[in-house]
Amino acid sequence: MSGGNLPPAAARALLEWQIAMGADEAIGEIAVDRLAPPPLSRQIPPPSPPPQVGEGQSGYPPRDKEGGNVGTPNIVAPPAALVESLAEAAQSARLLAAKAGTIEALGEIVAAFDLCPLKRTATTTVFMDGNPAARIMIVGEAPGAEEDRQGKPFVGRAGQLLDRMLAAIELDRSKVQITNVIYWRPPGNRKPTSAEIASCLPFVLRHIALARPRVLVLAGGTAASALLPTGEGITRLRGRWFDLAVPGLDKPVPTLPMFHPAFLLRTPERKREAWRDLLALKARLDQPG
Repeated sequence: MSGGNLPPAAARALLEWQIAMGADEAIGEIAVDRLAPPPLSRQIPPPSPPPQVGEGQSGYPPRDKEGGNVGTPNIVAPPAALVESLAEAAQSARLLAAKAGTIEALGEIVAAFDLCPLKRTATTTVFMDGNPAARIMIVGEAPGAEEDRQGKPFVGRAGQLLDRMLAAIELDRSKVQITNVIYWRPPGNRKPTSAEIASCLPFVLRHIALARPRVLVLAGGTAASALLPTGEGITRLRGRWFDLAVPGLDKPVPTLPMFHPAFLLRTPERKREAWRDLLALKARLDQPG
């Protein structure tokens, strides 16, 4: 049923529901087919084949009955298809990111970067929040409506839940730094495309290198798929420790994927698993060194 056939009250109720679901922007008169393949000039090269493992090995650290790792985690690197993207935006981002000598300078470069198409529909650039000197770094997915208005990551309902999760293990924003793999809000809060992630990933990797975090937390499936070279979803990745090799760092960063707080708001029954992950994070932070 089209909106033109609805009574005014019903049409208004439908519009309010669409806004509540995040469809609060019109960016063109013609609908975009998100399932259509991108033009050949913008396609990202296919990912490199996964490394071969011996018979009886999975390529991942063994896990105990609670889902935690046993022994030393694998050393992994971000997916080559994203890191080595030949797209103009990604190439430019790599050159610009390499010039940043501080997190503040990187933030200025990101704010001036115009080659990610999401910037044209966003209100503000959402770079980071928290303490730039903190050794705990949280990487989320993309800004939402409230983040787009305030220019800070994780300030909406999901951000409020994140604050409570941090407080449960005696942390707050003065002890962490928070960013996303995308700096501009996708219209309607849609999932960012691979090309959009590739255009921002050089900045994210440079941010990690400049921050030199003791621990990296990947909040949600988009962040995990951007930085971990696996084909598995966040439900299987969460709770596993990985050693992430980041250009510019002399040793890998211990990295823990977790559920995104927005996912936990939609599926509160998964908070038990998130609590186990928080305890694993706290145990790692309590270790000396």
